[in-house]
Amino acid sequence: MSATNDIGTIFRDLHRPGDPFILMNVWDQGGAKVAAALGAQALATSSAAHAFTLGKPDMGHVTRDEALTHAQDLIAATPLPVSGDFENGFGDSPEDVAETIRLAGEIGLAGCSIEDIDMATGGAYDFDLAVERIRVASAAARSLGPDFVLVARADGIMNRVYDADEAVRRLQAFDTAGADCLYAPMPRSLDDLKQLIGASTKPFNALAAGKFAKSTRSEFAALGVARISLGSSLARVTHHIMIETAKKILKDGDFSDFLTASSFDNVDALIGGPTNEPS
Repeated sequence: MSATNDIGTIFRDLHRPGDPFILMNVWDQGGAKVAAALGAQALATSSAAHAFTLGKPDMGHVTRDEALTHAQDLIAATPLPVSGDFENGFGDSPEDVAETIRLAGEIGLAGCSIEDIDMATGGAYDFDLAVERIRVASAAARSLGPDFVLVARADGIMNRVYDADEAVRRLQAFDTAGADCLYAPMPRSLDDLKQLIGASTKPFNALAAGKFAKSTRSEFAALGVARISLGSSLARVTHHIMIETAKKILKDGDFSDFLTASSFDNVDALIGGPTNEPS
């Protein structure tokens, strides 16, 4: 890791193809502190996990101001680099995206990701517009002063609005437009993932979710992945436990699942508080 104090440079130095770090997507300060205490090297927001905390669905329901305020909370929680999951950049135009990048740098984020999906329709932006959005975003990132890792996402492959060949075409264009890291979540197979990674020499982010949650870090490394993110997976695991436990409590009056919970002292110690069990 770099000896610099520039959090963006520290974050950039973590991106090593074939030696991926795990980017921990968290959604509150407590979770950020726990992840840091357990050895996380960097954190990220999750648009879906954050939306859940606000009682909103994912995809276009959180405002830019809400996302930035949330990111600031995570930045304040630990010294680790934090990257923002900023969907389509909170606007369709390249200028909207550039303003999001400027504000992200202003609050101290080490980077952020920008998708090529139109939140209003669920479809992908036209190719030329998608590329121009990344070109302008890259220019904004380079003007910040501190280093900033811009991730360009080809999300149409996950939404099944285009295939792997189109994702490759977009990733290569995003590379040329100045993206620092590339990301095309949830392709159909590991073979497709390998094809996507091979589209560029830029660092590639893989998502450990769905069928890819069965892959190990070493398997991702062998494909040339530089970073592994979790997306909303941790949040959905947490909600799954809450849902299944609440069902037993509310339907059967069964509280036994609490016995498998992490102890108060353990959680409190990881967050950094006193270890006094409440009565």
